[in-house]
Amino acid sequence: MKWSDLLTRARPTANASISYGDDELQVADLWLPQGSGPHPTVLMVHGGCWQTDIADRTIMNWISDDLRRRGVAVWNIDYRGVDRPGGGYPGTFLDASAAADALYSNASRYNLDLKRLTAVGHSAGGHIALWLAGQHRLPKGSLLRRPDPIPIRTVISLGGLPDLEQAARPPGSGCGTDVIKKISEGHYDDTSVPRLAPLGVRQVLINGLQDKIIPVAFAADYAAIMRSKGDRVLVRMVDHTGHVELISPDTRAWRIAAKDIELALGL
Repeated sequence: MKWSDLLTRARPTANASISYGDDELQVADLWLPQGSGPHPTVLMVHGGCWQTDIADRTIMNWISDDLRRRGVAVWNIDYRGVDRPGGGYPGTFLDASAAADALYSNASRYNLDLKRLTAVGHSAGGHIALWLAGQHRLPKGSLLRRPDPIPIRTVISLGGLPDLEQAARPPGSGCGTDVIKKISEGHYDDTSVPRLAPLGVRQVLINGLQDKIIPVAFAADYAAIMRSKGDRVLVRMVDHTGHVELISPDTRAWRIAAKDIELALGL
């Protein structure tokens, strides 16, 4: 499947957009299902190699709409990429944290149920989603540390690359190795998820066996590290699947992911 197969489709739209800062990228789109709620909720994080020029939050609109139809609210966040002023380290991480905080502060207004909050991230967004779930493990003195981060119960990473140290070593991934320097500036202690282990949350990694952007070894290697530290990590490898299929609502890969999301939310 090619990117054009997804991006040329009619793009569904969110119910609302909520700013969490002054920059045009410091915003989250809210997708609300029918009914008064309370609505089980997903925190969604887009990928794009941490670069805004490659992707923004709207790349996740199709699966956000699919979840809305399934009765799930989606808080689809954006953030400044490494190619934007204020992005990179620490800005991209602080944006993601602030966007998650804004979900918490808006939950009562929109009757969002955060008891089983599940984070879903694609590609670089898989890294950010897992990192958000590990914020409570950030070392003291870290520029990224914030008080009382929102608790996440489950993370579902779709073709993610959470181990920045692995991604920084040649041959790296389809994102290249230079971008890892920009997103981490070498601060792996507070940016690379394995350094935060154990996260203490359930983690599901879903990868395409034919993914040409993210090597399948990234998921298997990450899972081995996290399991050795005591975390629960499930890896699902999907055949006949590349990178785009993971966020296309009519694919087997997304049907698998949607079932895992519904399970995590108790649906």
